[in-house]
Amino acid sequence: MANNNIGPKRLVVGAHYGLRDWLAQRATAIIMAVYTIILLVSFLSGSNFSYEGWAGLFSQQWFKIATFVTVISLAYHTWIGMRSIWMDYITGSVFARLILQVATLVWLIGCVGWAAQIIWRV
Repeated sequence: MANNNIGPKRLVVGAHYGLRDWLAQRATAIIMAVYTIILLVSFLSGSNFSYEGWAGLFSQQWFKIATFVTVISLAYHTWIGMRSIWMDYITGSVFARLILQVATLVWLIGCVGWAAQIIWRV
């Protein structure tokens, strides 16, 4: 039997998510940082610090879309991190890991749906 533990043809186990997940987390972090800057500039340049002022800001279609893209980015960023935690630290039972991953997905999808309702209600 050949030794597959060295070189470019080594036997690699796991889900092979490494680089893709690393890039996805960096991209979602950039999206969230840009949104934070937009939000800070809008807040600091505004003079109406009331509900009506915030409702006026969120009534603009571009701001709703930017907010929703950020919420989706946050959910995906969270999913990558939580999936990595479940895969790294829940090693005893595949069923327990699956339950935790499904629960995390259901929770995140629910949060995105709730955020969509809130954003488009204003």
